Amino acid sequence: MTRLFSHPHRDRAPRVARAGLVQPVAAVLTDRLDDVAVAEAAARIALARRVPLLLIAVMPPHMHCSAGPASPSVRAVLARVMPKVGPHATGYIPEVFHLPIGRSSRLAAAKELLALASRHRAPDVLAARRGPHGLDAHALIEAAALRGGPFVHAVAPAAWVPLRSSAP
Repeated sequence: MTRLFSHPHRDRAPRVARAGLVQPVAAVLTDRLDDVAVAEAAARIALARRVPLLLIAVMPPHMHCSAGPASPSVRAVLARVMPKVGPHATGYIPEVFHLPIGRSSRLAAAKELLALASRHRAPDVLAARRGPHGLDAHALIEAAALRGGPFVHAVAPAAWVPLRSSAP
C-alpha cells in the first residue's frame, strides 16, 4: 500500500505529497507578506487533520509558467512560506493559478480559484483578508456562497513586532 501523503524524514524537510483521495487544506499564496500567516494557519489545520497542504501560487496573467509548479517564479513564491510550513512536517501539493486576462468581474477569479481547489477535493481554503483583485478572502467567501464551494477562512496578517535592540 502506498502512502497518501508524505511523512517526515530525519532532515524534517517538507516533501511533495501525492494527490490521491486525501482532502488537502488549500492555502492561497499571492506573493505578499500575508502569505506567511496564511501558510502557517493552513499548516496547523493540515497537521491537526493529518492531511497535506495544497499550496496555490497565484501568478499574473502575462506570466506563463511552462514548467508549472516547477518553474522558478512559482518556486520563489513557495520558498517564502516553506520555512514556516516545513517544521509542521506535512506534505504539500504545489499548484499554479493564473489570474484571468483582462478586467473581468470581481468574482470571476475567485470562482476559478475555488474550482481549482475543488478539483483537488480541498474542503477548506485559507486566504488573506487583503489580496489582489478578486482573490481576497471576502471575494472568495462570496464566490463560495454563490457556487456552494469549499469553506473559506479569512486569515489576518501577522502582527507587527518591533525588532529588539540589545540593551546596554
